[in-house]
Amino acid sequence: MDVHQSVLELIGDTPVVKVNRMDTGPCALYLKLENQNPAGSIKDRIGLRMIEDAERQGLIRPGSTLVEGTAGNTGLGLALVAAQKGYRLLLVIPDKMSREKISNLKAMGAEVVITRSDVAKGHPEHYQDLAQRIANETEDAFFINQFGNPSNPQAHEDVTGPEIWRQMGGQLDALVLGVGSSGTVTGLSRYFERVAPDMELVLADPVGSILADYINKGTLSEKSGSWLVEGIGEDFLPVISDFSRVTKAYAISDRESMEAGRLLLRCEGILGGSSTGTLVAAALKYCREQTDPKTVLTFVCDTGNRYLSKMYNDYWMRDQGFLAAEEFGDLRDLIARPYAAHETVTVGPDEPLANAYGRMKLYDVSQLPVVDDDHIIGIIDESDLLVAVYGSNEQFGEPVRSAMVTELRSVNVTDPVESLLPIFERDFVAIVMDGDAFLGLITRVDLLNYLRRRADH
Repeated sequence: MDVHQSVLELIGDTPVVKVNRMDTGPCALYLKLENQNPAGSIKDRIGLRMIEDAERQGLIRPGSTLVEGTAGNTGLGLALVAAQKGYRLLLVIPDKMSREKISNLKAMGAEVVITRSDVAKGHPEHYQDLAQRIANETEDAFFINQFGNPSNPQAHEDVTGPEIWRQMGGQLDALVLGVGSSGTVTGLSRYFERVAPDMELVLADPVGSILADYINKGTLSEKSGSWLVEGIGEDFLPVISDFSRVTKAYAISDRESMEAGRLLLRCEGILGGSSTGTLVAAALKYCREQTDPKTVLTFVCDTGNRYLSKMYNDYWMRDQGFLAAEEFGDLRDLIARPYAAHETVTVGPDEPLANAYGRMKLYDVSQLPVVDDDHIIGIIDESDLLVAVYGSNEQFGEPVRSAMVTELRSVNVTDPVESLLPIFERDFVAIVMDGDAFLGLITRVDLLNYLRRRADH
């Protein structure tokens, strides 16, 4: 029987695939698919190693509580291992993490504490500082501390490095990687210093992180910026970090990262996360700058299934200003879901209220325009629905027209943005019209997104 006795046996030995349909200049670019690990990321490797080393050293025992501060994927790797071994796991994560990651962590049995992502290490609400404090205050708790745990880089020195070298047949000129806890770069640096001292290590770093300047200029900023890419980039140098063999770094913007990740899916059929986009963008830049052919490898760090509400969601991309949209110079620029493009979520007047409820839940909206023959004749929101069905489940079968509001507040597409404020003050949603033609809705959130985009530009 060719079977595995545990899902933990599936960690590692991930495949490598060649990039075929993207412009890699004179180079051959390969991707190591760490998204094929059972919990979906490269962090499965260190999750297993850190817990098993703690067991061997007698630092944890059955019934112990494991605590860690994580940007998401280390938490998922730890959750995978902790569930199989029967440990309680408590994770502190910054509030910029995707909903998919948080839901995944909870579904795997982890307890999740969400904290601020806008504070630097040393602040009591920074996710690492808060995690350490919780561990100190919890009986029989062990703080994993991926940023200072020697088992983190050791996993990559002992396993990931030899795995890459074997798969590439000893032919590799450059390795492009990102840094979160720095375990990958430190472990691989140590391994390849022994077996391939001439190999170039290249850092892919989000704009806002301090690491690219540290590598390229030797300067260490005391203040970092902010970025949306998850899992890589830092505002400090982790205790276990060793950048001595990293010769070059690329600072990649959030927009470049998201675009590269989406391009990877379209061109190569590989669904990677936001950090994968950062690495791919940097690897493509490196490859295109070369004058001689080189063999280059980078990582698909984690699965893009955890970013479907973000980088693979056109609405989110537009809200962030990452996805180009036609600009009209009028209120159409504020409509998130234009009706003419069939993106507005609507309901018909004769549909049952249950349909309105289901559509609100499915599309995460709080109100629906009621449209009949392309004409908006009403609005139904959560409050209208609640009043209509409260006290009798049978009311869900009543038609939408029985609960919709017909007192509508509309603006003309050429009206100024200021015309929206009186509508919002009366707790209405703005209906945008062009004569008799319904163009779409503008909500308070749409206006906030518009103002934020203008501020960023």
